[in-house]
Amino acid sequence: MEALVISNFLLWGVILCLVLAILALSRQIGVLYERVAPMGALTMDKGPAVGEPAPRFELPDLLGRRVAIGAGGAQSQLLFFLSPTCPVCKKLLPILKSVAGTESRWLRIVLASDGEMPEHLAFYRQAGLERFPYVLSAELGMKFQISKLPYAVLIDETGALRAKGLVNSREQLESLFTAKELGVASVQDFLAGGAMDEMRVSREENGNALAG
Repeated sequence: MEALVISNFLLWGVILCLVLAILALSRQIGVLYERVAPMGALTMDKGPAVGEPAPRFELPDLLGRRVAIGAGGAQSQLLFFLSPTCPVCKKLLPILKSVAGTESRWLRIVLASDGEMPEHLAFYRQAGLERFPYVLSAELGMKFQISKLPYAVLIDETGALRAKGLVNSREQLESLFTAKELGVASVQDFLAGGAMDEMRVSREENGNALAG
């Protein structure tokens, strides 16, 4: 009889240890999810808000071609603000060329900056950017309140601003496309909203359990 009692205590001890281990593992999975969750472009709370009509411009590019910005059309428009002296901007140029090819069905990329024409024209040719319209306009940057580079603004086919933010990688650039598809201001907002939904459901379930 005493042996049976001892074995029951040991069994319950093992079960308790397993429960604690499962809880600890669940917590670690949650932490890991937060660490590997998609890192979207960092949205600056400045300039036109997502969902608003984008400012409209018609500007000449470096080769003298007229470029309509924010007017809407058959394709969405990605404004990519850069500088010839920005190392991260240069790192992203091959990614922009790749995206221009893979997303050409629905997206047109326009490069934007300000400064002196000779410097930008030399950069434009040296970097092989002839496939992109490249406009120089201090007013354009001021309208979107661009303070850091590289910065991207996604304008949809209706001329509405759909996503924007600092971009330092392909993942951050493509997060703008994901935000447009999901109909949210940014991937961070979507993830935060999902976390809030989970917390709300958990509270409701706990409340129902207590009521029952």
